[in-house]
Amino acid sequence: MPTLNQSHLELERCPHCSTDKPTLNLRTNVQTVNHLNQYQRQWGVYACVRCGGVILAGAASFGVEIAECYPPPQTVDSSIPDRARAYLRQAIDTQHAPAGSVKLAASAVDAMLKAKNFTTGSLYARIDEAAKKHVITPEMAQWAHDVRLDANDQRHADDSAPLPTTDDARRAVDFAAALGQFMFVLPARVQRGLSQASKPQP
Repeated sequence: MPTLNQSHLELERCPHCSTDKPTLNLRTNVQTVNHLNQYQRQWGVYACVRCGGVILAGAASFGVEIAECYPPPQTVDSSIPDRARAYLRQAIDTQHAPAGSVKLAASAVDAMLKAKNFTTGSLYARIDEAAKKHVITPEMAQWAHDVRLDANDQRHADDSAPLPTTDDARRAVDFAAALGQFMFVLPARVQRGLSQASKPQP
């Protein structure tokens, strides 16, 4: 994480609009302590020049590494397969270009399903099949149908189909990220926990 700066915050991307190397200027700051007058923290409130989104960052003082950041920079866990991870990272980074972001989110979902051997049929059909085989929950399958993942309208340049909005892109990215968590990240975390639990205690 970057250091808490008295003029600007240096993040790779804005957590709101995903702008690369955003200009995040300090708007105000406040110092806090807990009820025992301990655990002093300095907080900075920064605003993105491009989208106006606000980021709250906290550290022990200015000039040291940030300990807390809200909203946090969006990361992609290494437990997600390489191809799906690359698509998801790009979908996150291009939310300011919604049509491209939705396609990339759909590609991430497609790659995740293929990694679990769901390879035939449409994207939504394979999501439903994954639910039937209890790889994902029925509620996740329903969520997928409520999210704009099918980019055929854009690929075929259908003039009657509305272009995706930034909200569409955010919903598609949120679903793809949640699917990755459910199918790969949480199982990997459980396996690590079981491995740790099975080790002899000193």
